[in-house]
Amino acid sequence: MTRIPHASSGEPNPLRALTLDRLRRRTSMKWRTYPDDVLPLWVAEMDVPLAEPVVRAVGDAMTLGDTGYPAGSGYAEALAAFAAKRWGWHGLAVGRTAIVPDVMLGVVEMLRLVTGPGDPVVVNPPVYPPFFAFVEHMDRRIAEAPLGADGRLDLDVLEAAYRRATAGGGRAAHLLCSPHNPTGTVHTAGELAAVAALADRYGVRVVADEIHAPLTAAGVDFVPYLSVPGADGGLSLMSASKAWNLAGLKAALAVAGPAAGADLARLPEEVGHGPRHVGVLAHTAALRDGTAWLDALLTGLDDNRRLLAGLLADQLPGVGYRPGEGTYLAWLDCRALGLGDDPARVFLERGRVALSPGPDFGTGGAGHVRLNLATSPDILTEGVRRMAAALR
Repeated sequence: MTRIPHASSGEPNPLRALTLDRLRRRTSMKWRTYPDDVLPLWVAEMDVPLAEPVVRAVGDAMTLGDTGYPAGSGYAEALAAFAAKRWGWHGLAVGRTAIVPDVMLGVVEMLRLVTGPGDPVVVNPPVYPPFFAFVEHMDRRIAEAPLGADGRLDLDVLEAAYRRATAGGGRAAHLLCSPHNPTGTVHTAGELAAVAALADRYGVRVVADEIHAPLTAAGVDFVPYLSVPGADGGLSLMSASKAWNLAGLKAALAVAGPAAGADLARLPEEVGHGPRHVGVLAHTAALRDGTAWLDALLTGLDDNRRLLAGLLADQLPGVGYRPGEGTYLAWLDCRALGLGDDPARVFLERGRVALSPGPDFGTGGAGHVRLNLATSPDILTEGVRRMAAALR
């Protein structure tokens, strides 16, 4: 597959567009969870204005009163075209997709299709905390296959987890985070093909959360799980939500591999009632017409990764940071600072900066924090300054 590299879109960096005063007028979770003296660098919301094509699509819908129920395959067609152009993947069949309310609710529905109550679901911690909560809430069992020390999939550990999960002859699934949250690891084609081979050998069904797929660093290729050899029985969840900051306009797509189409066909019809029509319109516009804005964002994120590395080296040299290959999240190893299992608590209490606590991400999370770097360079600089001040 041939991926289109970051282009110089000519659009301004959206991460530099908004002041802190303007951001504090927002009423979303990021800006309302903590008091005003706390700088929020935690939850996965970006400090950006929306892409103009998205604003236009939503505005036109409001003008028309087009606020009914979702219909048609426009979202899936836009995603298929985006995948072909950006990732060189021409295998996304619109007929093997379904609109779901959002990625995590889509994950739940896919797991219901391929597992039963009490069945194990393999995850790769440290990983996105809702994986644990959603899986356990739907009466499945978490089976851990932790990442290696390099933040990548450990295939020997994964095989052992598959072997244990299927030892009794029952069904099992692997909830794969790709790109990985919080480490920012982008799995390679070789790694994903190895996962597919192991899944086939042990009869494990892979469900891939690919919500961060468009958000890769310069020179890094995102590989859709369903594009690799042997992944025909897999299921994927994709959305424009993270890349275009559309969490409040819920809509996502479930995508089935050729051998999983019959599974997706069993998805209850009422699941399709959950997505918001205006959300579908917004996501479709982002994928079709918002790529110039995305390219400007990706360039800005590359700049922020470099900025963060320099700030940490100067002010917090004891913090370990490996710039992520994808997402806009930074996974910071603070164990050398002597702040205990939950450094985020110390940074919040002493520095008034909010980060995501590492222990929430499961095994391997103790002593770490997750920082959201999708903000302005000024805010990022102030965030690190506050972190450093918390140690004095």
